[in-house]
Amino acid sequence: MKITPQCVVALTWTLKDTLGDVLDELDEPVEFLLGGDDLLASIEEALQGHAAGDTLELHLEPDNAFGDYDENLVFLEPRGIFPAELEEGMTFDGAAMPAGNSGTIPPQHIYTVTDIYPEHVVLDGNHPLGGIAIRLALKVESVREASLEEVGRGSLGTGFFKLESSTPGNGTLH
Repeated sequence: MKITPQCVVALTWTLKDTLGDVLDELDEPVEFLLGGDDLLASIEEALQGHAAGDTLELHLEPDNAFGDYDENLVFLEPRGIFPAELEEGMTFDGAAMPAGNSGTIPPQHIYTVTDIYPEHVVLDGNHPLGGIAIRLALKVESVREASLEEVGRGSLGTGFFKLESSTPGNGTLH
C-alpha cells in the first residue's frame, strides 16, 4: 500500500543535527497518523507515495521543522511559585502556569525549565529543537488504512514532533 493522506505509517528513524550528532533514534517502529497532528507537514509531504520498506533522507531547515528560535519566549519567573522538586527539563503548560506568575507568559506554548536559580526560574517556550536544521533518516516499516476512529481523533497519540506538557516533564522527544 502506498502512503496517502489519512493512513497510518509505522516509522523508524535517526534524527541528527547538521554536524551529524545524533539527537534521537527510534529503533522500534512507532505508528503515526498522516493527515492528522502527529507529524510535521514537511515530513508528511515527503512520505506521500512511498511504501513499506522505503527509506528517505530529509534535510529540514528550521522553517520546515521546529521554527526559528524566539528569544521573546524566554521568561524569568519567581522560584517560589514552583514545586520544591523542580528540575531542569520539566515542562509547564502556558495556559496552566502556577499562581503568582508574571502574567506575561503567552498561554499557547509549553515551557521548559532551562535554569533554576535561588530567586527565579528560566522558562523557555521554544521547542527544544527550535532554530536547528535537522537531518532525518526515515524508514517506512509499514503502511495501513486509518480507522474512522483514528481519523476522528486526528492523532494516534504519538505526536513526536509536537511538544506537550507533562508537568513535571521528561526529556524525550517521542
